[in-house]
Amino acid sequence: MTEEFSYPVKAGQIKDQKLDYSLKADEAQRAALAKRFGLVGLTKLEGQFTLWHERSGIIAGTLKMRAALTQTCVVSLEPIDAKLNETAALRFVPEAHMGQAPRVEDSDEDEEDITPDSFDSPDEIPYANDIIDLGAALAEQLGLALDPYPRKPGASLPEEASDHSANPFAALAARLTKPEG
Repeated sequence: MTEEFSYPVKAGQIKDQKLDYSLKADEAQRAALAKRFGLVGLTKLEGQFTLWHERSGIIAGTLKMRAALTQTCVVSLEPIDAKLNETAALRFVPEAHMGQAPRVEDSDEDEEDITPDSFDSPDEIPYANDIIDLGAALAEQLGLALDPYPRKPGASLPEEASDHSANPFAALAARLTKPEG
């Protein structure tokens, strides 16, 4: 699959010193991304990456993303304008390292409890041939930040669209009700 927005960077050039990269999608790239994500429009997409070498080819970083877009309300089907200001922690991992669990030195330790906070780790993005695609990473983060069910404030279904008899227990109640007489 070809990426609508590509900005390749050689992973080998990222050392201990932090490097900053600024990306801004042009009109054609924004139109292609809007089509990919089912948006009415994407008027702005910018990303500020700060990257550094973590270990064994793993590149850690942060992303500050700003976007202005238009989605369709799931209730009224009217356009909704939205602005996104997101920050994400990222880890670019060589494909050869993906899926490898970290080695546990001492197995006598208590198992770690899984909590909602334990899922708050950086997004891991695979890369191959020493090339990290920051444009693809920015597009992926945009997709993750989108509201899957955008709803305009105050939007509600018209009364004729509501089926008040669609109670899941209505059929059961009808079967259990004994006829009188």
